[in-house]
Amino acid sequence: MTDTIADFLTRIRNAAMAKHRVVEVPASKVKKEITKILFDKGYILSYKFDDENRAIKIALKYNPQTKASAIQSITRVSTPGLRKYEGCKELPRVLNGLGIAIVSTSKGIMTDKEARVQNVGGEVICYVY
Repeated sequence: MTDTIADFLTRIRNAAMAKHRVVEVPASKVKKEITKILFDKGYILSYKFDDENRAIKIALKYNPQTKASAIQSITRVSTPGLRKYEGCKELPRVLNGLGIAIVSTSKGIMTDKEARVQNVGGEVICYVY
């Protein structure tokens, strides 16, 4: 597998579309950081790092009335074949600020808003809304 982050995002997207409660994905440092961001921004209910099996268990979040997933769209932007780098001034705004762009910077993985505050640019990993 060449793009493990795309596989991670696809597993979350497929589980949300199939209305699964929990999805288990193979772990890596980048995936752990992306999972923490998704939890902090309210897109997932909870997560658990299983160091024994090198996996991440993610509990997906749904609206109790409409049964709609909190993650409407999760899209990979930068791929191994075509990397997308943006400066702090050119960082994208997802849904006019309602969504988030996850960016890999020299100061770690963070959202586009945090990167603008810290005045750093980097590789745009994905969009979430």
